[in-house]
Parts: sequence; C-alpha cells; structure tokens
Amino acid sequence: MMRSLNTAGTGMVAQQYNLDVIANNLANINTTSFKQQRAEFQDLMYQTFKASGVTTGNSTVNPSSLQVGLGSVFSANASNFGAGPLQATGNALDVAINGEGFFQVQRTDGQIAYTRDGSFKRDSNGLLVSSDGYPVIPEITIPGAATAINIGNNGSVTAILPGTNEPTELGIIQIATFSNPAGLSRIGQNLYYPGGSSGEATVANPGEGGSGDLTSRFLEGSNVQVVEEMVRMIMAQRAYEINSKAIQTADDMLGQLNQLKR
Repeated sequence: MMRSLNTAGTGMVAQQYNLDVIANNLANINTTSFKQQRAEFQDLMYQTFKASGVTTGNSTVNPSSLQVGLGSVFSANASNFGAGPLQATGNALDVAINGEGFFQVQRTDGQIAYTRDGSFKRDSNGLLVSSDGYPVIPEITIPGAATAINIGNNGSVTAILPGTNEPTELGIIQIATFSNPAGLSRIGQNLYYPGGSSGEATVANPGEGGSGDLTSRFLEGSNVQVVEEMVRMIMAQRAYEINSKAIQTADDMLGQLNQLKR
C-alpha cells in the first residue's frame, strides 16, 4: 500500500516542475527573443514480480511480465527555437535574425555568450553593445558624429561620417550557428553558453553558411503562445489533482486496515 503513496507523490512533484516551466514561459511572454520551454518526463524503475518468458508449467511460459511502476520524474526541458514575431521599433540599432543563428557578445569575464536579442546600443566610446553593455563580437565602433546609421541584411553596419556624402562601412555583425541549439545552456539576460551537446559555434556573415539574414529596425518577440501555455497549465493542474486523489485513496485504504483490529 505504501508503494502507491510514494508513486503518486512522484507524480505530484513532477507536475510541480511542470508548472514551474509553464510559469517561466508566461513570465517571459514579453521578453525579447525568449524561446519557449516544455517539461519532459520519464517513468521511474519498475518492480518485477514475474518476468515474461518464465516457465509457468509443463511446456508453457509466461506470455507477459508482471510489473508495477514506481512513478515519474522530471527528466529534461525541450526548447522551442521557432522564430518569434517581428516587432517594429524604428531604432536603427535594433536588429532581428530571420532564420538560424545567434549574435555574439563578450561578457566581462572574457567569455563569449550568444543571444538572439538584437536590441543594441552605443556605449560612451561608440562601441556597439548589448542592453547590458556587453560588446558585440566582432567589435564595431560607431563614431559619435555619425549619421544615417544602418544595418544591412548582410550584417554590414554603415553610417555617413563627417566630411563624406556616401555611407562608410564600419564593420559586419556576424552570426554563430550550432548543430544542436537545444543543447545550449541558458544563463539569463537573454544569453546562452555552449553546452556539452550543442556543438561548437560556426561563425559566418548573415545569410551565409546556413545562418539567417538580418532585419534592421525590428526585434524578435517571444515565441510563447499564451493559449498553449494555459492548456498545459490546466493539464498540469488536473494531473496534480488526480495524483493527490490517489494518495488520499491509499490513505483511506490504510485507514480501513487500521479499523480491522478493532
């Protein structure tokens, strides 16, 4: 009887993690370039009372096994790297990736991080940086007196400098792609680090080597679908309730056993 209590308990814990993932998706519904996550589960080990194929009598064998499962466990997060909707901003330094790939930024510890958040700014030295002040790699400097700044589909950053009438190319924003983006590790601030199964970054100009091209004056929105998350939330709530009902039923049965001696 105690087996059912523990088994249903694992189901309740799994649904708590499920709701945690759903809540994080909903909390980031307006986060630039956020990618939806989905909780995945596995069944736990089984207690085998009789294995299939075991001899049960004269020239007869057991056609199927006799097993009881011991619950479920939260096993992984599946990330949906589908494109989010493009949102017009009118800002010349805002840029979205159409297709595969990530921008590269260098954190204060010198490590390269990856992001699809293209809400770039200029720092006090004219360096092109992320919203958190991390320089875009390769570094691009935009002089303070530059006008008509533009980011092309191929990543070329141009501007009209004092004393010139034609746009001058200041650098190219490059794109990094991974063989398995789902293997990237999220570290917050819309940033990712390469993981053990993501593969090494392949860097190319936008539109080359399988990377997407760029759209200036737009940002990529979150790809979270509210209706889908609400449906998952209802399913998680019902699964949690039915597991709690199983615990309550097992407790009632134990209570009846206790009454037998009276």
